[in-house]
Amino acid sequence: MDHLDHSHTKEAIKERLSHNIERSYIRDFIYGSIDGTVTTFAVVAGAAGAGFSEKVIFILGCANLIADGFSMAVGNYEGVKAEKQLVDKYRKMEAEHIEQVPEGEKEELRQIYIAKGFSGDELESIVEGISSNKEAWIEVMLTEEHGLSTAIGNPIKAAFITYLAFCWLGLFPLLPFIFKAVGAISISSEELFVVSGVLTAITFFTIGVVKGNLVQVPKWKSGLSTLATGGAAALMSFFVGKLLSHLV
Repeated sequence: MDHLDHSHTKEAIKERLSHNIERSYIRDFIYGSIDGTVTTFAVVAGAAGAGFSEKVIFILGCANLIADGFSMAVGNYEGVKAEKQLVDKYRKMEAEHIEQVPEGEKEELRQIYIAKGFSGDELESIVEGISSNKEAWIEVMLTEEHGLSTAIGNPIKAAFITYLAFCWLGLFPLLPFIFKAVGAISISSEELFVVSGVLTAITFFTIGVVKGNLVQVPKWKSGLSTLATGGAAALMSFFVGKLLSHLV
C-alpha cells in the first residue's frame, strides 16, 4: 500500500474532501511553455531561413515573447472566464427548473442513474437522497446532464501562469542571440542558429519530461513526444522562411 498517493483512512478522507476542488493549472503551464518555445524558435528559424540579420532575429524574437505571450494570456483569460460564465448560466437555469418543475428534474436525475445501471429501491434512494439537497442536486445536473466541470479556476491566475511559462521557456531559443548582443559570446550567425536549435530541443524534451512526471507517464516517452511535435513546428517555420527568402 506504500505506492498509493494518499491515505484512505476515514479521517484522511474526511480531511481531503473537506477542501474545495480546485482546477489544475498544469494545462496552462504546459500550453504556455510549449507555445512560447515553439513560436519563439519559429521566429528564429523562419528569420534565419529567410537570411535576416542577427539583430533582426533578436528584435523579432523579443517582440514575439512580449506580444504573442500577452495575446495567449489574454486568450486563456477570456476562455476560462467564458467557461465560468457558462457554468453560472446553467447553474441558474437548473435552480429555476428545480423550483418550477421538481418532478421533471427528478425524472432527469432518475434517467441519469438508470443509465449508470441502478434500478429499483436503490435507484429511488439515490434520487431522493440527491434531490433532498438542492446544491448537490444542481452540481450533479451540471456534471451529468450538461457535461460541465465546476472546478473552473481563476481566469487571472490561469492567464498569469500561461504568460509566465510562455516568456520563461520561450526565452531559451533567444539566449545565444542575447549573449552575443551583450558581447558575452562571439560566434557566427550559423553557429548561433545551431546553438538556438540545440537549446530549443533540450527545452522541448525537458517540458515533456516534466509533463510526464506530473501525469505519471514514462518521462522519456513524454519528452520525445514533445520534442517531436515542437520540432516539427520549428522545421516548418524554417523551410517556409527558406522558401520565401527570395522575397526579401
